[in-house]
Amino acid sequence: METQVQDRFHIPSSSFEPAYLALHRSGELRRRAQEATRALASCRVCPRDCAVDRLQDAIGVCKTGRYAQVASHFPHFGEEDGLRGWRGSGTIFFGMCNLRCVFCQNHDISQAHGSPTTSPQRLARMMLELQAWGCHNINFVTPEHVVPQVLEALVLAVEEGLRLPLVYNTSAYDALESLHWLDGVVDIYMPDFKFWTPELARRYLRARNYPQVARQAIREMHRQVGPLVFDEHGLARRGLLVRHLIMPGFLDETRAILRWLAQEISPDTYVNLMDQYYPAGKVTAHRYPELNRRLSSQEYREALSYARQVGLWRLDPRCSPRRVLGG
Repeated sequence: METQVQDRFHIPSSSFEPAYLALHRSGELRRRAQEATRALASCRVCPRDCAVDRLQDAIGVCKTGRYAQVASHFPHFGEEDGLRGWRGSGTIFFGMCNLRCVFCQNHDISQAHGSPTTSPQRLARMMLELQAWGCHNINFVTPEHVVPQVLEALVLAVEEGLRLPLVYNTSAYDALESLHWLDGVVDIYMPDFKFWTPELARRYLRARNYPQVARQAIREMHRQVGPLVFDEHGLARRGLLVRHLIMPGFLDETRAILRWLAQEISPDTYVNLMDQYYPAGKVTAHRYPELNRRLSSQEYREALSYARQVGLWRLDPRCSPRRVLGG
C-alpha cells in the first residue's frame, strides 16, 4: 500500500519532458506569447487591472513598462530540497512585485527601483546560462506582472535549446488570464498563500481582493498540474507546491488557509509551512508594531499540528517542531 501511495507522486526522469516543449512543437507557445504581448497595450496581466499601455512604456502599479526588470539570476540553494537538488534552482528574480507587502522579506529586490530593464533576448540568455551552470530548473520569482515578457523570452530560449522544467514562484496574486496563457507551459506552480481575511490583506498587502484572487489562482494551478510529483532523484518535476509564511499573532489566518487547502484543493497538496518571518520592509516598533517580532516556537508547533489535524500529510521535510527564531 505504501509503495502504491509513493508511486502516485513519482515520475521516472527518463519519461519526463518539460511541458512547454509540446506547445513549442505545435506553434502554440509562440501564438500565446504573441497574444500575451499584445495584451500589454491595455494591461490586465495581473489583478491590479491598470489598463495602461505598457507597449508604449506606460506604467501602472508594478512600475514596469514594455520590458521586465530583473534584479538577479543565479543558482539558488535556499529553496526546497526538491527544487535546489545538488546544483541549485536557476532563480530569476523580477523587480517591482505587484503586491506592496509592508513586511516584504525581499524588499530590496521586489520593491526597490533600479533593477535593469531586460530585453526578451537577454532574459532568454539568462535561462540558458542557468541551464549551462547545471541548475535543475528555471525558477521565476514574482513573475505575476511579467507573464507576457516571460513567454516572449521563453520562445527564444527554447529555440536555443532550453530543456529545464519551469517553476512559477508567485505570491498567488495572479490574473486567471495570465494563468491560462501558462497552461501547459509551467511545470511547477509554487504560490505563497499569505492572508485569508480581506481586511488584513488590505492592511498588510495593499490588496483587499488578495484572498479571493489567491483562491481562484491556486484552484487553477492545481487544475493544470495536480499534486507535486518527484523523480527517482528526489527532484520535483511537476505539480503544485504551496508555501505559507506564518505570521506572528495570526494563527487564525494560517488555520483558515490550511483548512481550505485540505478541503477545497486536496489533502495531497504539498505544503511548506515557513517559520522564517522577521520584521522587514516598513515594519518597525512604531509602524505595524503587531508584526515587529519573530514567530514563536509554540506558534509554529500549533501550525504544524493543525496542518496534520485537517489532513495535510505532505509537509516539506523542513516542517518540523524545532525551535524557531523567536524562542
